Amino acid sequence: MLVDTQGFLVTCCGEPAGMSNRRAARFLTDGLPPLWPTIHTMVADAGYESKGLSQNLKDRNGWKLIIAKRKEQAFKIVGLNWMVERSFAWLGRHHRMSKDYEFRVQTSEAFIMIAACAQMVRRIAPQ
Repeated sequence: MLVDTQGFLVTCCGEPAGMSNRRAARFLTDGLPPLWPTIHTMVADAGYESKGLSQNLKDRNGWKLIIAKRKEQAFKIVGLNWMVERSFAWLGRHHRMSKDYEFRVQTSEAFIMIAACAQMVRRIAPQ
């Protein structure tokens, strides 16, 4: 999942469990620069640390990759990577998103998009 600094979903991409985060990130960012010309920096956790990914993002999109690392083993909010975790928590409030019941990856992606749209509408126009 790629979110902006406010926690709004930019894009999501479901990949097989055997695929590394670094490899999946390349699929996640394909086609984004024309749609999001103001993105200049991506912040990711240590699972995305890779010189190849960093160079790929810089060459293809002109983006800088910043890796936020934890210094301690205990859970602690560090750097800016809490934005995605916060967005996962918000999406988890939707009943259909509480468990992964879907058989197909495309269905999971669609439900993530629907839940993110509902979240965005509630934040933009609260009742």
